Amino acid sequence: MILTADQIRARVDADWPQILGVVEDRIALRPISAHGINGEHMRKSAEYVANKLREVGVDAKAVQARDKDGNPSAWEVIGSLEVNPNAPTVLLYAHHDVQPVPDEKEWDTAPFEATLKGDRLYGRGACDDAGGIAIHYGALRALGDQLGVNIKVFIEGEEEMGSASFIPFIEAHHDEFDSDVIIVADSGNWAPDVPSLTTSLRGNATCDVHVKVLGHPVHSGQYGGPVLDANTLASMLIAKMYDEKGELAIPGLMEGEPIGGLQRDLDEADMRAAAGVVDSFTLVGTGSLASRLWTKPSATVIGFDAHPVKDSFNVISPETTFRVSLRVAPQQDPHVAMDAMVDFFEKNAPFGAEVHVEPLEAGMGWAMNPDCEATQDALTSLKEAFGIDPVNKGEGGSIPFIPELQKIFPDAQVLVTGPEDPISNAHSPNESVSVSGLRKDVVAEALLLDKLGRA
Repeated sequence: MILTADQIRARVDADWPQILGVVEDRIALRPISAHGINGEHMRKSAEYVANKLREVGVDAKAVQARDKDGNPSAWEVIGSLEVNPNAPTVLLYAHHDVQPVPDEKEWDTAPFEATLKGDRLYGRGACDDAGGIAIHYGALRALGDQLGVNIKVFIEGEEEMGSASFIPFIEAHHDEFDSDVIIVADSGNWAPDVPSLTTSLRGNATCDVHVKVLGHPVHSGQYGGPVLDANTLASMLIAKMYDEKGELAIPGLMEGEPIGGLQRDLDEADMRAAAGVVDSFTLVGTGSLASRLWTKPSATVIGFDAHPVKDSFNVISPETTFRVSLRVAPQQDPHVAMDAMVDFFEKNAPFGAEVHVEPLEAGMGWAMNPDCEATQDALTSLKEAFGIDPVNKGEGGSIPFIPELQKIFPDAQVLVTGPEDPISNAHSPNESVSVSGLRKDVVAEALLLDKLGRA
C-alpha cells in the first residue's frame, strides 16, 4: 500500500499530543551535558529516549560510551528495527543533550518548562535537539507496521560538548551504524513554513598565534616609539587577514558557491536584525550573502590575551597570544587550510616580531550530493508535507561528526534536516520550535521513509 501525504498527515495529527509530549518531556529533563556527560542526569535522559523509541518498535537501549583512553563517557542511545533483510537501511540521528542556561533571567519563560506561546513552544532544547528526536519518533509512529525500511538509530549524548567519544563509539559499534541512508535531524528550515535540506557545512581550523617583541615588560614612556607593544603588533597582524573589501586575504584557502545552486539569497535586513548588527556597519566581503555565510572561508579572533583596561598601567606588553577560528569552505581539507593559516601568520610578522603559530583542532566540512536518489526523495517529501517548494540552504557552522560518519561509511547517502528556523534561538535565551513547522517536519520524514522503502 502506497501512503499518501494526506494519510500520513492524518496519522501525525492523531498522534500529535504524544509527539509534542516528547519535546515537552525532553525540556523538563534538563539533559545538560556540560554538567557532566557521564552523569546520572544524562543516563536518565538516554533511558527516556530509549523507552520512547521502544514504543515505536525500535529495539533501543542506553549505552555508555568510552573515550579514546577507555574511560566511561557519554550516555548514547542505539537501536534497530528490521522489517526486511532486503530493504534499504536508514540510520536516524539526533542528540539528547542540550546547552546550559547561564542566566535564567535572560529568558521570558522558565527555560526548563515547556511553554506554548502562539505557534512556538519555548524551552531549552526545544529545537536543538528535542525537536529532532520528536521528528524520528513521530515518523516511525505514523508509519507503524507499514514501515518499508530497516531502521538504525543513534541519539548522541555529547553533541554539545564536541562529540569526543563519537569515533571510539562508532568503532566499537560499527554494525549499528552501517546503513544506506543517514538522516541527521539537527539543522533546520529556511522559515517555519518554508522547508529546507541543509546542503553544506563549513569545516573549521583553530590556532593560537603567539607574538613576542620583548623579553620582559618595559616602561612605555622610556621605550615607547621605537618599540611597539605586542598587542599592537598582534592587531597589525590580524588586520592583514582581510583586504579593503573585507575579503579574506590568506592565500591557499578555497571558496565556492552554494551547493546545488543558489535558489534564494538571504535577506540582508533579516540577517542584520537577527545578529544585532549596528546600523552604521557595512557588511564586508563580496558575492551573495549566502556564499559569504555558507561556502566562503571566514576568520574570527575568538580570544586575545591583553591586560584589562581597569588594571592597566604604563608598560609595553612584551608578548601576547590571540586565537583564530577559521571556518573552512565545505570541500577543503581543514589541515591544508590550517597550513595556509600558519604560513600566513609566520610570514607576515610586523617589523620582525617573533611569531609562532600553534595549530589546535581541525574538522572537515561537508557537502551534500544534490543529485543522489535520497536527496530527490527528500525534496519531494518536503514539498508534499509543507505544500511549497523547498529552499536549500547551507550552514556556516560545523558538525564535525557528519564528515567523519561519511568517511567511515562512504557509500551512505547523507541528508541533513531538522526543526530549527531563523528565530529558534538555538544555544541562546528563549529557544523555541515552531509547532506547525515541527508537525510538517514529522510528515516529511514519514513520507521520505515511505519513499525510500518503495525505492
